[in-house]
Amino acid sequence: MKKRILALLMVLVLSFGLVACQNNDNPQEEADKPAETSEETNDKPFEGTTLSVLVAYGGADATFEKFTEETGIKVEFLSMSTGSALAKLQAEDGKTEADIWFGGGVDSYLNARDLGYLEAYKSPEVSAINPQYCDEDGYFSGLALVPAGWIVNDDILEEKGLEPPKTWEDLADPKYKGEVIMADPAISGTNYAIVSGLIQALGEEKAWDYFERLNENIDFFAQGGGEPLEKVAAGEFAIGVVAITGGTYAAGETSPTSVIYPEDMIPWTPAPIAIFKNTKNLDAAKVFVDWYLSQHGQEILREADARIMARDDVEAPELMKELDKSKLIDFDLELMGSDRESILERWKEVVGDK
Repeated sequence: MKKRILALLMVLVLSFGLVACQNNDNPQEEADKPAETSEETNDKPFEGTTLSVLVAYGGADATFEKFTEETGIKVEFLSMSTGSALAKLQAEDGKTEADIWFGGGVDSYLNARDLGYLEAYKSPEVSAINPQYCDEDGYFSGLALVPAGWIVNDDILEEKGLEPPKTWEDLADPKYKGEVIMADPAISGTNYAIVSGLIQALGEEKAWDYFERLNENIDFFAQGGGEPLEKVAAGEFAIGVVAITGGTYAAGETSPTSVIYPEDMIPWTPAPIAIFKNTKNLDAAKVFVDWYLSQHGQEILREADARIMARDDVEAPELMKELDKSKLIDFDLELMGSDRESILERWKEVVGDK
C-alpha cells in the first residue's frame, strides 16, 4: 500500500513540473521582454489638448482635421496677416494666447524672434529641410518655398497690344505705366521680401534706381499681399506682383489670368512655422510642428494648397514644375531682417505717399 501511495506522489510531482515547463518554456526570454509602458501603448498622448494657431497660409485650415484625426490634438485657428499678428504681439508684449504661428512673411518671424516672442525648437524633421529656410537656432522652420513673380490679365494685355513682361527690367518699361500693382512692402511681408531680394541681387545703387523707374508704372500700392491678385483677376490692372502659390494659379479657373515666373531672377521667401514662447502646451505644439515638417504632413499640406514644399523628398506640384530653381536669388534672411527699417525708410522716400 505504501508503495502505491509513493508512486502516486511521484506521478503528481512529475505532472506539475511538466505543466510548469509548458507555461514558461523560456523564462529568460520572458525576463528580457520589455514591459509595456503607457507611453508605448498610447500613440495619442496629447489627445484632447487644444492648440490655438495664428494662420497666414492659404489652405492650411483644410489640413487641421487630418492632423486631429492622427494625433487627437484639436486645433482652433485665426487667420491673420503676419504684420498684424506682429503688431498684436508687440501690444501684448508677447503674452499671446496662441500656441503656433503658421505661414506668412518671414520678416515678422525674425522680428518676433529678436523680441523674445518665439520658442526655440529644432524638430528632428528639420534635417530634411534646406537650412536656408530655417532659423539656425530653431526659432522658426520653413514649411514651403514661396517664389515671387507676376499674375497677368491676358485680356487686358491683348486689348492694349502688350506682351507680358519676361524680366524685372521689362516690368519698369514705360509701356506698362498705370498697369502694374504691388502691395506696400511696409504692410506685406512677402512684398518686403521681394524688395529685399532684389536689393541683394542687384546691389543698392542699381536696385534703388530700378525701384524709382518701376514706381512710375504704379499708381498706388495695395494694402495687403492678396490685393494685387484680386484686382488683376477683376480686370482693374494688367499685371500684379505676387507671391506665387496654388491660389495664384486657381485664379485662372474663373478669370483670364496667367502666372509668370521672371526669366532673370526670382525673389523668394520661406513660409515659416514657429511656436510662441508663451505657449502653455509646449509638448503638443512640438507634435504639431513635427507633423507639418514630416514628409507625410508636407504632402497633405501640398494637396491643400499647391506649393513647393520645404522638404526635397516631397515632389513639387505639377503646375509648379515649370519653376527654374536655378533662377532663385541667393537670399540672406538675416540680412533681410536686419535691414528692414532702413529699407522701408528709403522706400517711403522713393515712392512717396501712394
